[in-house]
Amino acid sequence: MKPRWWVICLCAAWCGVCREYRALFDALAERHPDVLFRWVDVEDREDLVGDLEVETFPTLLVGEGGEPRFLGPLAPHAAVLERLLASLQEEGAPRVPASAADRALLGRIQAADAAGQLARMGAAS
Repeated sequence: MKPRWWVICLCAAWCGVCREYRALFDALAERHPDVLFRWVDVEDREDLVGDLEVETFPTLLVGEGGEPRFLGPLAPHAAVLERLLASLQEEGAPRVPASAADRALLGRIQAADAAGQLARMGAAS
């Protein structure tokens, strides 16, 4: 069985760009039912974000199973995220080693999700 893919948007409720991106993110979740899309407000969930300084919104964390594959800001356009996800999922795509902090962040978010504490999007919820 292949590991599940995760796309986690790290945003803030006060951010206008995040509010606009939310509808695009929701639509992408519907188009990719095999991927778990989650929304994390970095100010409401400081317990999950830990020491990560999110300075640019939206910042996305993409993981394959428990392994982070991308963490960083992304232009708030659906096509950009679709290209990123497709390139990461390609057979033989290069893997950049994730830091222990990135793995811990993904693990905290996955644990919160398993406990039903995160906003879920799309059919894969």
